[in-house]
Amino acid sequence: MAMINRTRDLLMGGFEGLVREGSFKWALPRRGDALVDDDEDLDSSLSGKRSSVAGLSLKANAVVARCSRILDVSMNDLQNDFDKQASDSIKQPRNYARNFLEYCCFMALAQNSQVAGYLADKSFRRLTFDMMLAWEVPSPSSHLIVKVEVDSTVSLEAFTRIAPAIPTIADVVTCSNLFDVLSCSSGGRLSFSVYDKYLSGLDRAIKKMKIQSESSLLSSLRSQRGERILEVDGTLTTQPVLEHVGISTWPGRLTLTDHALYFEALRVVTYDKPKAYELAEDVKQVVKPELTGPWGSRLFDKAVMYKSTTLTEPVIIEFPELTGHSRRDYWLAIISEVLYVHRFVRKFDISGVDKEETILKAVLGILRLQAIEELGLPVPNRYESLLMFNLCDKLPGGDVILETLASTISSRTSDRTNQPGTSRGMHAVLSNLGVVSPVNNGERLFVGEIVVGEMSSFQKAVTDSMNNYKKVELAQATVDGVKVDGLDTNLAVMKELLSPVSELWKVLILLASWDEPLKSMLFCFLFSYIIIRGWIIYFVVMVLLFSATFMFLTRLTNQGKPMTEVKVASPPPMNTMEQLLAVQNAISKIEELVQDANIVLLKIRALLLAFPSQATDRAILALVLMALSLAIVPTRVVILVMFLEVFTNNSPLRRASTERWTRRLREWWFSIPAAPVVVEKDKEDKKTR
Repeated sequence: MAMINRTRDLLMGGFEGLVREGSFKWALPRRGDALVDDDEDLDSSLSGKRSSVAGLSLKANAVVARCSRILDVSMNDLQNDFDKQASDSIKQPRNYARNFLEYCCFMALAQNSQVAGYLADKSFRRLTFDMMLAWEVPSPSSHLIVKVEVDSTVSLEAFTRIAPAIPTIADVVTCSNLFDVLSCSSGGRLSFSVYDKYLSGLDRAIKKMKIQSESSLLSSLRSQRGERILEVDGTLTTQPVLEHVGISTWPGRLTLTDHALYFEALRVVTYDKPKAYELAEDVKQVVKPELTGPWGSRLFDKAVMYKSTTLTEPVIIEFPELTGHSRRDYWLAIISEVLYVHRFVRKFDISGVDKEETILKAVLGILRLQAIEELGLPVPNRYESLLMFNLCDKLPGGDVILETLASTISSRTSDRTNQPGTSRGMHAVLSNLGVVSPVNNGERLFVGEIVVGEMSSFQKAVTDSMNNYKKVELAQATVDGVKVDGLDTNLAVMKELLSPVSELWKVLILLASWDEPLKSMLFCFLFSYIIIRGWIIYFVVMVLLFSATFMFLTRLTNQGKPMTEVKVASPPPMNTMEQLLAVQNAISKIEELVQDANIVLLKIRALLLAFPSQATDRAILALVLMALSLAIVPTRVVILVMFLEVFTNNSPLRRASTERWTRRLREWWFSIPAAPVVVEKDKEDKKTR
């Protein structure tokens, strides 16, 4: 517990106090007040020391030189350390330059991130961006690949390799989605101006969280768990927050921490005592979007519903706004993120420093989302795409990602227990501040969840899941594209899609009607023979194999061709009144079907309860005969008798007797009374109304 408190204090201290302008000037070569940013300046920065690594580009050599100054280690010593620790596969000439650059960058980032307020220092922000630029052109030959016009912007690949090395900036799971948002206005590549504004906004979000968490707001309720306040809403009269409990509604202030949700009802000039809605403990919480409206109507999709075993009835938190429901969606996403991270912690029994570290992942995700919101950048996907645990809940294979993360945390815990006590504490502090120092694990150089020169198991799980998710998105795009409006049009589409089934059904009806006796007789003899020989299962197997063969051959012949469109004849247009009448007729037919179904169920209930009638006696006798038949007669004979009974009903020999027995069966059915029904109104419902 002492270690956890120390970690928390150091974490909050890490967000405190800004580094003065130019605190990293000794680490970053400059010319005057301008950062070294182009090849000419980089060359000048290197010429003074005449220290470089063969096989690296000018940009890569400049970044490695800055890393050596930060680490106070010569470039030769850095290269010697890398050669000693790295495996032969990482040191292959083909990838040596990039892998060595990654090693130097991760080591320097681990050192720089220990400085308080590092996100506020523009030198640090420029350094991380230069690392991404150098990653794209690590060797002189790579200049031929990267075009000149995109030389000052960063690609997705470079961002996803360098940015997650500082979990404050990005995490492995949401990194690609974050890049898409940051680069949406610059043609799919990230410019320094947007990147710099994002880190500045992230720094302000961290400071805001620190100030709110240290204030007296909810201090009595939060002190025991040391909760961090992540978001507050409802303080402005133009953006109220409403709490609905039963038929009562109150405006108030809503506060989200990394453990719970608090609502303070607003009275005349003060707030009531906060009501806490738990997110950390297991009380079977459910958080989902909800509809609200006046007098209990469900009109506006702008609320979040919270219920748990500790509440007698659900609580609905409404976020009124004139258009859309983005405000509700934002709150739903961040509340769910806190809920999901605690479920993850409980599921994999994570405790101590690891628990603090895991919760911090969710906290940082929410802070990054706040920075994006402050910049006013459009989020093409939903807010969940930028929150790690939300995204894992939605992604195909997201459970595999979380299992891999839990395994990574477990292995890191094992590494800590094998180290001296001081290093264990420092490792936790570094991790909470945003970076884990590179660790040599066998032949792999780890930095947090990233491996120098290759993909970690965690990154592989994320990549596989993202690839599957892209396929799902493409499939969903086709689904959205084929949706049509109008009841009549949808019925026409359904009729066309079911046309093969309806044609097959017409053929079966034609055979069963015996309008063409020869065809019906052949079909009857063929299926009777199949049933007698016990070949039904083989018949099913043949149908399945035929379907698979048809699909396989169709796939081979249509490879590369677009899917054949379903052509539907458009029904005649209807005006608004005709559409309303069509809907009313459809509802009436549905109501009739439901009534008929209820009558059938009530008659069956009367039979089961042995209501005194002649129909009940016949039903008992029929059930006994059926039971004896199934017990004595072989199964294939029973199936054959049932098939012949159904299929030969309309044959010339049986048509008269079928009509007579059908009439008797109808009379028997009509003679069954329905069980009585009494509809009672709920007393509580009367009081509410």
